[in-house]
Amino acid sequence: MLKQQQVPQATALLEETCGEAPEDSKASYLLAVCYRVQRRFDEALATLDRLHAIAPDYARGWQEVAHNLRDLGRFAEAIEAYERAVELNPGLVASWRFLAEAHRQAGSAERAQVAEANFKRLSGLPQELVAVTSMMHEGKIYKAEKICRHFLQQNPHHLEAMRLLAQIGSRLNIHDDAEFLLESALEMEPDFDLARIDYVKVLNQRQKFERAFVEARKLRERMPGNPAAELAYGNQCSAMGKYAEALEVFDRLIDSIDNPANVQMLRGHALKTIGSHDAAVEAYRAACRARPSLGDAWWSLANMKTFRFSDEELARMQAQVDSSGLGRVDEYHLCFALGKAFEDCSEYEKAFSFYARGNRLKKDELRYSADRMQADFDRQKAFFTPERVRSFEGLGIQAPDPIFIVGLPRAGSTLVEQILASHSQVDGTLELPNILALAHRLNGRLQRGEEPRYPSRLAELAPEKFAEMGQQYIDETRIHRRDAPYFTDKMPNNFRHIGLILSVLPNARIIDARRAPMSCCFSGFKQLFAEGQEFSYSLDDIGRYYAGYVDLMNHWKLLYPESILQVDYEDVVEDLESQVRRMLDFLGLEFEPACVEFHRTQRSVRTASSEQVRKPIYRAGVEQWRNFAPWLGDLERALAGAAESNQAQS
Repeated sequence: MLKQQQVPQATALLEETCGEAPEDSKASYLLAVCYRVQRRFDEALATLDRLHAIAPDYARGWQEVAHNLRDLGRFAEAIEAYERAVELNPGLVASWRFLAEAHRQAGSAERAQVAEANFKRLSGLPQELVAVTSMMHEGKIYKAEKICRHFLQQNPHHLEAMRLLAQIGSRLNIHDDAEFLLESALEMEPDFDLARIDYVKVLNQRQKFERAFVEARKLRERMPGNPAAELAYGNQCSAMGKYAEALEVFDRLIDSIDNPANVQMLRGHALKTIGSHDAAVEAYRAACRARPSLGDAWWSLANMKTFRFSDEELARMQAQVDSSGLGRVDEYHLCFALGKAFEDCSEYEKAFSFYARGNRLKKDELRYSADRMQADFDRQKAFFTPERVRSFEGLGIQAPDPIFIVGLPRAGSTLVEQILASHSQVDGTLELPNILALAHRLNGRLQRGEEPRYPSRLAELAPEKFAEMGQQYIDETRIHRRDAPYFTDKMPNNFRHIGLILSVLPNARIIDARRAPMSCCFSGFKQLFAEGQEFSYSLDDIGRYYAGYVDLMNHWKLLYPESILQVDYEDVVEDLESQVRRMLDFLGLEFEPACVEFHRTQRSVRTASSEQVRKPIYRAGVEQWRNFAPWLGDLERALAGAAESNQAQS
């Protein structure tokens, strides 16, 4: 009806629909369009307010808000709404067109140039690719992939289509495909700067930091003074441990761009990593002042663990979290920060309500299935039998270098790593993605609903392939090491792949960093992770995951009893030196006092526990979950299986 200019009839139908289904965001959006076309601006804006209450990140809704404000002559507010629209969905051509004109009239040449460039680029693209751009940012990722692949079949060397498909691959965690597509596009067109920006990001995600740094430097040389190029270079300086240079880049950007909130936050991350606590706090606070709704900056303060919010900061966060138009991502970051703030004030019921709200919002954007995860655990147990392990003996490479620290996040793995990295013979590295990437490659590109090929595919491989995979791991991780003969890999989820690890690296050592079930799970529940750990945003999910982890670790210990050592966090807290000696004996290393004085070790630490491991060991956090016991019934029920499994083991 709208297309046929039957606006009153369309309005009547949509009013009826919105009355019956007020949660229907598309109906609300179309109704607002109808009102605007009839110049019923107050009704249009009221409808859009209701729309953004249920779908705060609906970019077309913000574009429609901007259209209304523009038609009312409220140009400053319209610009702000258009900026919000393209931040959420850079594929909105109409928004870029208006922004280019508005910034030009306002005398903001740099902003006008950016908007004009985006408008021209999108206007020059085939309609299919404009649609793909929008779909990606509207969560229609599989539909976008289907259209993009079909377009590439017809136009196999279209550079923007290759770049978009690479972006889709990254969103689906298929980073190797994304890397290949972008590398191919840049071979065909070395001056394709947008592709190089994406290429740097993909290389960084794959922790290929050296190559990412080289590409970021090229980008900076090609685009001197460009904020995106400078930011990419600064990020890669941080990734390479060149923190002084990274901070210089961030400082220049802060002085040269209009709203430096995100850069201030990145500056804070770098300062936190190198242990500059007070400077990191000030950087995060500067980010909050520059953009009070930036939830990630508030959470970054809370995530320092040793930081405490002032009453004034607590009030500002509460005002932001319930403000109209707050995006979902900012909302759940603020919820986790408020949970931490109220917990520090001993207001546990309020704290839990914010933790629960934040977890609910985060879980809604994920596709995690506890049943699928349990099926993955079961596949590992079914494939890796005593007979299978015997058949793999003698394969792989004999390198003793890696020490894998596995378990659940927030179980004390950073503490274990810091202890071991304080030894002269051990390099502490990062949570390395290499084993997870290897498992992904063995699985291959699966269609939706297709049965996984890993781990059963290992039975089909030629014997020499195991040595090749082991050597590839050693080679790929070399960049993270210094000169010590041993190194740590602290990726906690590697516990799911211990059979693979010990098939390709039979002399590797595994430390299972274990923490009491309720303490571990609740600590994970109140942590907002940068990426991964999708199981942690529901008490039931995290409890089931813990139970599955314990069960699978029991299986691995039966198969590889000499290769795995369980280290309980509570034992380390109770008797540090004896546990240090126990770990070093397991690894065949001499005792060194520096391991007991781990908090004095100067190294970069990037995990949530970075502040805590720079202080002597303390007992205060062991039983914190008990403050929240009245609300943890779902977790206790889910953990029943883990308790039974622990009893069976003992």
